[in-house]
Amino acid sequence: MKGCMKMKTSFKEATTTDIDAAAALLQEGELVAFPTETVYGLGGDATVSDSVKKIYEAKGRPSDNPLIVHVAERTQLDAFVTDVSDEAQRLMDAFWPGPLTILLPVKEGALAPEVTAGLSTVAVRIPSHPVALAILKAADLPIAAPSANTSGKPSPTKASHVKEDLAGRIACIIDGGTTGVGVESTVLDCSGSQPVILRPGGVTKEALENVVGPVLTDVALKQTTAAPKAPGMKYTHYAPVAPAYLVDGTTDYFQACIRLFQLEGEVVGVLATTETLADLDADVKVSCGTQSDLASIAAELYDGLRTFNHHEEVTVILAETYAEAGIGQAIMNRLEKAAGHRYLRATDR
Repeated sequence: MKGCMKMKTSFKEATTTDIDAAAALLQEGELVAFPTETVYGLGGDATVSDSVKKIYEAKGRPSDNPLIVHVAERTQLDAFVTDVSDEAQRLMDAFWPGPLTILLPVKEGALAPEVTAGLSTVAVRIPSHPVALAILKAADLPIAAPSANTSGKPSPTKASHVKEDLAGRIACIIDGGTTGVGVESTVLDCSGSQPVILRPGGVTKEALENVVGPVLTDVALKQTTAAPKAPGMKYTHYAPVAPAYLVDGTTDYFQACIRLFQLEGEVVGVLATTETLADLDADVKVSCGTQSDLASIAAELYDGLRTFNHHEEVTVILAETYAEAGIGQAIMNRLEKAAGHRYLRATDR
């Protein structure tokens, strides 16, 4: 595998030469990590099995977990999608480029079979990050790109996160700074009679319904047994090293949970908003945004979870919970995955 290119601190420093070199690596079947507006993606040629297999190998990702295909232009869909409904077209008009992934019927044999994990649909999106778009346009290929992290760990929102997980396993990291949205794209199944959210993300349910009317949420989001239709629907994801629990209750209850774990000899880390942290006493406190701005929580969530991996003394993590409205649905989906659906509830006492 070729050596990694020099990481850049911002897109302004990533020259045309850097973009072209990254695109050339993709055309040669190598893996390139690059920023999108959601998280950093790990890209490989979606039409070549050997390239896609490298993605699964580098991440340690289960092979039944399908990948999202990224393109630069809608016209590229013609090569590997059999049909785009009027509904899907309206959603593309409203949210592409952007953090919306749409499931569409896949053309048999057009993509490496590992991309779809044997399903009859393919997940596709056009990212809005200028670095991602520049690389996709230069490569002129459909690029399979899951998050650029070791499978199961918090997704990367900084190039340094990618380096922590994948240095030496991939050909190149392009540094475009900290990503904006902070959680992955919304995955919407448009292959049936009514759109269904398979993974909440950067485009909210409310925003989708403003465009196409009622949108369902797949009940499998709360399950772990069914074969995944889209990324993020199965397995523990986004998890820090220490076990995590979600605390659903008042600040007094939160503090009582901290004390109980400390009495049992645990070193307690807390992931919460700045307002909640001000009222709590814990061994390690990590902020993830403010209560008045759910978008700030989404943007800082993964960095906050990763911070605990640098506090080896922490043996248990307690995280604040949020209302599942707007981007809060995506935040809670990621927190539930990170905690393995483990809750501490005041009503359970």
